[in-house]
Amino acid sequence: MNVMPEFSQEETAPASSHLLPKKGGGLGRWAAKHKWFILFVVFPVSLVAIYYGFIASDQYVSESSFVIKAPGQRGTQISSLANLIQTTGVSGSQDETSEVIGYIRSRSALHDVMRRENVRAIYMSPVADRLSRFPFPLKEDKFDSLFKYYGKMVDVNAAHDSGLVRLTVKAFTPQEAYVLNRSLLDLSEILVNRLNDRAQRQAIAETEKRVAEAQARLKDVRVRLAQFRNSEDLIDPEKQAGAILEIASKLKVERATLQAQANVMQKETPNHPALPSIRSRITAISGLIGGQTGQVVGGRSAIASKLGGYEALVVEQQFATQLLTIASSAMEQARSEAVKQQFYLQRIVAPNVPDLAEYPSRLKIVLTVLGAALCLYFIGWMLIVGILEHAPED
Repeated sequence: MNVMPEFSQEETAPASSHLLPKKGGGLGRWAAKHKWFILFVVFPVSLVAIYYGFIASDQYVSESSFVIKAPGQRGTQISSLANLIQTTGVSGSQDETSEVIGYIRSRSALHDVMRRENVRAIYMSPVADRLSRFPFPLKEDKFDSLFKYYGKMVDVNAAHDSGLVRLTVKAFTPQEAYVLNRSLLDLSEILVNRLNDRAQRQAIAETEKRVAEAQARLKDVRVRLAQFRNSEDLIDPEKQAGAILEIASKLKVERATLQAQANVMQKETPNHPALPSIRSRITAISGLIGGQTGQVVGGRSAIASKLGGYEALVVEQQFATQLLTIASSAMEQARSEAVKQQFYLQRIVAPNVPDLAEYPSRLKIVLTVLGAALCLYFIGWMLIVGILEHAPED
């Protein structure tokens, strides 16, 4: 006679009922049996739920956005070659954007905003819970600790395609979030203006240096030209040589006239009493012509031998004058550009005063912790079961 095997009530219960306490009591026994589930799942999830459900303070986010532009900068249109050429200077505004973002994330920004607002008081607000406000537990009230806390509460990033910069600031009240965001935006605008001033000062200083160098060069060549004139007793060798040659030409004309007259007298009246006088005048004029010509060409004292050095100085003076004119024009242009603002911060979205708290995401955090705890628990349970199944039986 076959006898059916008998199972206890506990053995025939559904598998899912092992995670729940039995109705008839035995809560302590259930807890002892599922202590690991309680330790790794129920306990941490309960703590997180209690903290984020009843203790964690609301955090409000003030958001703003801006873009760094240059005067006359246009949007990129791939269909237009002219616009492609026009946007060749966009990289400059990208550099400015990177500098502004780096500034907002830096200690300098925190120092500057602390001069405007009481950042410590804002983040040590009594409305914030102890785990959320500054300083964190086991942390000292030091500037480095505040800077790390500031990095968690302030976020700034830029879109690579449009260059739009988004600035978000978290605080425990809407007004404080708005105040910090507005101050950081004002400081960023001041930074852009300061960068413009520095670039303009450098450009003007460079052009002024070039003008000073051109002025010194022109002054030097003028001094050397004056020394040349004093040492050689020449004001303008070219004009002086021209005047001497003109006199010599007139004398040659006069000598030719007298020579023709003397030739006629010699042919017609050889004994004419005026003939010797005419010949004497011809001889004297020939001497004068030789003297005048000798002043222009001839030995080392002649004007022609000095003309080369004079012309070199004149050419150098002309070049130095042109160089000074170009440098002065560049300096005026740099000063004109300094009047204009090279880059400017354009606010796209002004800082807002938030109505609702965005952080913390209470339900999302609790569900995330619950899912992670369950995954870790079941992974550990499967590992232990696998080890026990393959353990040798004694």
